[in-house]
Amino acid sequence: MSPLPDIQPVVFTPDMEQTAPDEIATIAELVDVFLGMAHTVAEYEGHAFRAVHAKGHALLRGQLTVLDGLPPMYAQGLFAQPGSYSALMRLSSPPAEQLSDQVSTPRAVALKLMRVPGERVPESRDHDTQDFLMVNAPTFTRPGPKEFLKDAQLLASTTEKAPEAKEMLSSVLQAAEHVLEAMGGESQTLKTMGGEPATHPLGDTFYAQTPFLYGPYIAKFALAPVSPSLTALTGQKLSSDDEDAQRHAVSAFFHDGGGPPAQWELRVQLCTDLDRMPIEDASVEWPESLSPYVPVASLVMPAQQSWLQGRSQVEEDELAFDPWHSIAAHRPLGGLNRARKVVLAASRQFRGAFNRCPIHEPKLRRA
Repeated sequence: MSPLPDIQPVVFTPDMEQTAPDEIATIAELVDVFLGMAHTVAEYEGHAFRAVHAKGHALLRGQLTVLDGLPPMYAQGLFAQPGSYSALMRLSSPPAEQLSDQVSTPRAVALKLMRVPGERVPESRDHDTQDFLMVNAPTFTRPGPKEFLKDAQLLASTTEKAPEAKEMLSSVLQAAEHVLEAMGGESQTLKTMGGEPATHPLGDTFYAQTPFLYGPYIAKFALAPVSPSLTALTGQKLSSDDEDAQRHAVSAFFHDGGGPPAQWELRVQLCTDLDRMPIEDASVEWPESLSPYVPVASLVMPAQQSWLQGRSQVEEDELAFDPWHSIAAHRPLGGLNRARKVVLAASRQFRGAFNRCPIHEPKLRRA
């Protein structure tokens, strides 16, 4: 392990979360918007998918191992003691539609750890899992629920409309993003609208974007590829002609690799300055100069079939990932996470009822 930073993490107190006066009304509007998108897709497809991150690319099973010898400030919650947890990882794309990968949007990963001990948050008393939801960008596009509502309304107005036009627009936006990055910049807005570079998802680093409790402290999480087989994929372009390019690329890697298991690091960034590392503004990148990301666990995924036609979609229908599937030591913080709690619950209820498929936590089985 690299030398640890000399930092003084902020100790969380409840007054550090600031609820906007109209937040409840804003969240209710978000529920209406996302349920509207889910209903539109369900009527169009004849099947209900997630209101966000609808298209799955892989379901992978492996193991997360907490690193030994973590210093006290990092040995918190499920990372307090060395140990291993069975892990389920889902790779996906954020839109509500089953879009062709020719419309290239940001990539996401959801990680579910099984049989995690500890006091639960009230919303998750009946579970024993810990979920982490991450996207391949360190910040969210908007500060909080109210600002994000406008984006969600725009997305809803285009759901299941003109897929060919979306593919053409995505090509234009990818070109614009390429030019911007060549000049040393980038635009999360362009990427969200379809300008995400079409590269291999297994080479990406993923970020939780929003803050969480970390024992008595405040933290953000990241998942970074570390094995050479994964880092070799960083920035590797995917086929622009394949509607399921990500699914096929991940499947080829895990089915045909034949090498050592793929390995990631789960990393933690502790908050040391509430002004520069805010809880309620998810659009602000926390400076690593103040507090770098530190590895706290290793995630290993062996060779396996990452997607089975027919079976994997059934598993997807039965599963739900939610940052509020959590122990109290890692309770989600901030307005966007408070909105997620309500929106994701409503999405699950609609999806399960429409598909007549009960949603439940997975059973342990070998990878």
